[in-house]
Amino acid sequence: MTILDFLKETTTGGASDLFVVAGRPLSYKKGGKLLEIDDRRIMPHETEALVSEIYQLAHRDISRLRQTGDDDFSFAIQGLSRYRVSTYMQRGSLAAVIRVITFDLPDPDALGIPGPVIGLSGLKKGLVLVTGPAGSGKSTTLACIIDQINRTQEKHIITLEDPLEYLHRHQKSIISQREVSSDTASYTVALRAALRQSPDVILLGEMRDYETISIAMTAAETGHLVLSTLHTLGAANTIDRIIDVFPSSQQRQIAVQLASVLQAVVSQQLVPAAGGGVTAAFELMTATTAVRNMIRENKIHQIDGLIYSSSTDGMFSMDTSLLKLYKAGKIGRDEAVAHSTNPDMLSRKL
Repeated sequence: MTILDFLKETTTGGASDLFVVAGRPLSYKKGGKLLEIDDRRIMPHETEALVSEIYQLAHRDISRLRQTGDDDFSFAIQGLSRYRVSTYMQRGSLAAVIRVITFDLPDPDALGIPGPVIGLSGLKKGLVLVTGPAGSGKSTTLACIIDQINRTQEKHIITLEDPLEYLHRHQKSIISQREVSSDTASYTVALRAALRQSPDVILLGEMRDYETISIAMTAAETGHLVLSTLHTLGAANTIDRIIDVFPSSQQRQIAVQLASVLQAVVSQQLVPAAGGGVTAAFELMTATTAVRNMIRENKIHQIDGLIYSSSTDGMFSMDTSLLKLYKAGKIGRDEAVAHSTNPDMLSRKL
């Protein structure tokens, strides 16, 4: 089987991720479950051939992978789909994990993204963070917010991604999409340059380090709307993570700066659905006066309690989202409790 055959068969079958790893059959993930194409294990020389075919399809030089042991990029096959690829060395052989990305931008209603989350597209400035574990759909949520801005507002939107996932067409807005490594050297270089490119909205694929976070916060402070992601779950964890990146001597100042620029934290996770597949559960924290005061006064641990008890200000907790999904019959009781931030409390409600 060629890599193109594998991509065609799994993409048309509704797979989300494809795996090319020596020692097991060609595999794919569908509805949160790992499945195999057949029972024939592939050998290292076969994974090398398959990974080389991926690079040929992407018109990309494989030398970076051979030199560093890792590479990330994206490519498209006309009439089929786009793919985000991570290639790497493991136990001396080449391997690849391929994420399937549709050409069409996702429909937030079909994905169950709440209206208040898409409503964050109406913000004019500040920092909005979409958080959650790897593979929980953060990029998809951000793509929906960017698409809403693009269709309804006249803005210059700059996206900095590694690699590019969803492709946006210019509508009411102008969209400049830049890919780290092919269009720019790094997030830091691109983010500094973006501030000179008259942006209204900046999408930063990931806030990876101290320098990137610092520039992103400065951009938010100077009147831009900055959207980004972190691999945390829950607003308090996210805020703590950002502050902890900085040296202890700067943390007080950063907390004050973050309190002034932060607009919202969206947390999301994918939960196995009752009828198979997965469904998304969300939490939304908006930066009210009470939240900003908690950040300034180092009472961040109280934020989750505020969200949990809040029924106004557009906020809702992860457990509220899980409870709604359970009542709608979309997820089972055990899954609701397993993904809860306060299992005892949710168990009593259920």
